[in-house]
Amino acid sequence: MYYLYLKKIDMDEKLRILLCEDDENLGMLLREYLQAKGYSAELFPDGEAGFKAFLKNKYDLCVLDVMMPKKDGFTLAQEIRQANAEIPIIFLTAKTLKEDILEGFKIGADDYITKPFSMEELTFRIEAILRRVRGKRNKESNMYKIGRFTFDTQKQILSIGDKQTKLTTKESELLGLLCAHANEILQRDFALKTIWIDDNYFNARSMDVYITKLRKHLKDDDSIEIINIHGKGYKLITPEQE
Repeated sequence: MYYLYLKKIDMDEKLRILLCEDDENLGMLLREYLQAKGYSAELFPDGEAGFKAFLKNKYDLCVLDVMMPKKDGFTLAQEIRQANAEIPIIFLTAKTLKEDILEGFKIGADDYITKPFSMEELTFRIEAILRRVRGKRNKESNMYKIGRFTFDTQKQILSIGDKQTKLTTKESELLGLLCAHANEILQRDFALKTIWIDDNYFNARSMDVYITKLRKHLKDDDSIEIINIHGKGYKLITPEQE
């Protein structure tokens, strides 16, 4: 049996990044910085050129500016998602309105960075997304190892020793998101949009109830904790598996 352990991945692997930014100076600076960090970054000045490149080449992650000529970042992301539903997408934008951020996540963004930002922040966020991707279940397995627990996402069963707990669909979906973001913040809006579709007040209260239920399910392992991050979301604290 195979397990996907929640641990840091080897960042020495060469990652190919599609970078779309219409600000020439910023784009070149980003490309040079990412290349200096060991990534292969290819820069395109607009969404149309970026999508043509995406169709011709294989990329591991996309970094897209939202406001671009010919084709904006949101439109580009939608087209990329139609071609590849799994590739991680990070938006770069000067837009800070909640509606714009939610629109980005609705399209399928993995992260959203508002300008101005530091190069270190972008690198940290790329690394965080890679940990999520490697932590997600793959074709070999539908299992997560969470401390002393084993979580079967397909059967929706949480096991520890001889004890097995059958989770509801909502419990399983929420725990799966927490596992994919283990030891990182699971954004509240993102979880609501992903599982409940709408982030209204009633769904938010419903999610709080399910978080409480998951805490009870996980209480048999003191090394595991689901904590509230005020104003942001939740974090599943679990020991790193080596």
